Amino acid sequence: MSIEHKMKSISKALADRGSVLVAFSGGVDSSVLSALAKRALGDNAIAVTADSETLAPGELECAKEVVREIGIRHLVISYDELNEPGFAKNPVERCYYCKKGLLRELKKIAAQHGMNTIIEGTNISDLKSHRPGHMAVLEEEVYNPFVDFRVTKEEIREMAQKLNLSNADKPSMACLSSRFPYGQAITEEALWRVGAAEDFLKKAGFGVVRVRDHAGIARIEIMPDEMAQFLEMREAVVSEFKRLGFSYITLDLMGFRSGSMDEVLPKF
Repeated sequence: MSIEHKMKSISKALADRGSVLVAFSGGVDSSVLSALAKRALGDNAIAVTADSETLAPGELECAKEVVREIGIRHLVISYDELNEPGFAKNPVERCYYCKKGLLRELKKIAAQHGMNTIIEGTNISDLKSHRPGHMAVLEEEVYNPFVDFRVTKEEIREMAQKLNLSNADKPSMACLSSRFPYGQAITEEALWRVGAAEDFLKKAGFGVVRVRDHAGIARIEIMPDEMAQFLEMREAVVSEFKRLGFSYITLDLMGFRSGSMDEVLPKF
């Protein structure tokens, strides 16, 4: 099935729902979904973004910019994952607790605004990795158009280009809770620290950045071709990270890879 055919099929499936609420993070997946929902349903589609401690600095502003491009109605709600039972202890199934709680809140918003269906942007490529949050999506009967029509991450980026979305090439940005090894408690202070550390590196010119917090040891992931540049500003990095409260600062020589905290998990 061609990209154009998949886009038309998704649009028809959304139109058939009558009205939808899009779980909108501001990433390319939910942006494409929001754009297709807007085209299919007009004002009968709304996008909802959860503002929380786990949202990386600048991400809410980026989400607002993209949603203005799309023209879809947009709501921002407050959501505190740290108060979800089980989440802050950071178990392997952490994302399940987060998604379960968020969907509970989105269902309230959907009911208030008369939206028939909640949709979200999980795609076929996502399901190849550790995704406990998807179990909550299935349990709560949330609709996944990209899964239904077997759309890959690469195809979503192609769709974003066809839709002229400014974030078509935006790197994936997992929530800040993914920066901690499973079993290490997640706190508001720790979330702020990794967020501030990543923001510092991004403002210094690094494109894709993860600062993993191993009980106060910073393990920095950047693209391999940027490591020479990083070492040139080593002293500035050490000074800033020490100020933020890290005891030791390390550079991961393997470089950035999405979901590196999952590498210790058994293959599934």
